[in-house]
Amino acid sequence: MLDLLKHISTPDISIPALMSLRLKGKNSYCGLPTQKTEAYKYTPFYAVLSPDMFQSASEVSHDSCHCHEQSLPFQSFELHYCNGCPHLHFPFIEGVEISSLVDAVAEHEIQRYINKFDCQQFPFAALNTACLYHGLFIRISKTPDKPISLIYHNKHSGAKNVRNIIVIENGVHAEIIETHEGNRQAYFSNIVNEIFIAKNAVLKHYKRQNESINSAHIALSNVQIKAGGQYESYTYQKGARIARNETHILLKEENAGAVVNSAYHINGTTLIDTTTDIEHLACLTQSNQLVRGAIDGHAHGVFQGKIHIEPNAQKTQGYQLHNALLLSDDAHIDVKPELEIFADDVKCSHGATSGDINEEELFYLKSRGIDELTARQILISAFLNTAFENITNPDIKEFLTL
Repeated sequence: MLDLLKHISTPDISIPALMSLRLKGKNSYCGLPTQKTEAYKYTPFYAVLSPDMFQSASEVSHDSCHCHEQSLPFQSFELHYCNGCPHLHFPFIEGVEISSLVDAVAEHEIQRYINKFDCQQFPFAALNTACLYHGLFIRISKTPDKPISLIYHNKHSGAKNVRNIIVIENGVHAEIIETHEGNRQAYFSNIVNEIFIAKNAVLKHYKRQNESINSAHIALSNVQIKAGGQYESYTYQKGARIARNETHILLKEENAGAVVNSAYHINGTTLIDTTTDIEHLACLTQSNQLVRGAIDGHAHGVFQGKIHIEPNAQKTQGYQLHNALLLSDDAHIDVKPELEIFADDVKCSHGATSGDINEEELFYLKSRGIDELTARQILISAFLNTAFENITNPDIKEFLTL
């Protein structure tokens, strides 16, 4: 089996706190998950990852890289990553502190935030910890007047392990959008976001993933939310050979809430895994999940969603739904919704459906002079876009559904 630690090179740096974190990651990493690993039994990374994805190309200096000159089609504060390495020329944003991960660790700025999850539960996050170097520390203490964009440009082969620490202070409302784009190179992208939402703060977190068809994309967002805090996540995925977008949320105090919606549209032999784990740890917490997928060709969709409610989390509400369109005879879907409820005064539900395009709706559009291909595209878009109905920023809403 491929030993990733032997294939990934990480800069040596003599910062005791960083070295300690790396050692913790190395001790926790036990190799690639297999089909015997329950959380990964539908997503065979061991069968897809290859040494080609980890053979790093020559380093590209920031002076010669022009990725930062590109921009999104709406106004935002842009932070760019080239082949996993963040550009360290940050825009000025009032009330927002930004520094490199290494600087933040060296200055002991993030010791109370970093690596606040069980590495053994998340094997790729353990690998990310073992390779800690690239990433950003972002602390937002005043509501920005524009979204903050984290823009990933992947132009070369090799492994890209990135760790971001994002802190939203009391009462702040912020929007962060991630975009992941790549050419046809084979590479391995492993992103971990640790997000901390303070009392009465709101973070709207958007993500658009359209990686290289020859790449692997693994992402974990570990989110902790205090009293009255709200986290809204909207993700659209369509790229990569194999991708896993995992969200682990801790609703730690009263009236904390989360919305975790996503959509994916895949073809060919792409496999996309959407995994969520929402833990209700206090009373009066709420969560809502809606995932929609359109699967064509020989593609494979996976949804694993868990809602866990602690005994003291009374008067909690948790809802979860996955809907899929299977657009070919060879399309495949695995769905595993779970409820773990240890309280008796809760409202919870989960569900899953799958099927083809509604023939009556298709016939209606064709009867209005629309050709079948266009009619099918209209119906697929309408089906997927339901996951994004609650996005209030029209520019981001349009961008996610391109």
